[in-house]
Amino acid sequence: MDLSTIILYAVALVLLVVSVIKDKEKTKKAVKKGWMAFINIVPVLVPLFLVVGIVLSVLTPQTIEQVLGQDTGIFGVIIGMLVGSIAFMPPFVTYPLGAELLDNGAGYPQVAAFMTTLMAVGLVYWVAETKYFGRKAVVLRNSLAFIASGVVALVVWGVMV
Repeated sequence: MDLSTIILYAVALVLLVVSVIKDKEKTKKAVKKGWMAFINIVPVLVPLFLVVGIVLSVLTPQTIEQVLGQDTGIFGVIIGMLVGSIAFMPPFVTYPLGAELLDNGAGYPQVAAFMTTLMAVGLVYWVAETKYFGRKAVVLRNSLAFIASGVVALVVWGVMV
């Protein structure tokens, strides 16, 4: 554990003690709600982490470098954007995945393109979104998110390369 993690846990513990002192019943109710929220999210988290683990064990660092490496240039950015657009993952899964990709040889602009489309463009939810928001809104949202992801990749490229 690094120092920032220890500090975060210490602050949380101190605040919990303060909360117990201030109102024991409200604290008990809040801890119970938090625990139930945790229990409800575990079935979502475990499969996501399993998928990320399996993907990273199947994809070798050499494969990642060939597809999303710094030398792949704009082609790697486009591949990252296309792959990211197909799937959808929440940030708490996407960020660790991005860090692993970088550790395995992927380039910053390529990972930025992949991560932003992974969180912003959701083609897997197209049918559900169309049902609730209409086709025009879904096309507009996904198109703007895709374009914004490209802009993010270009900015990262300008800063990091």
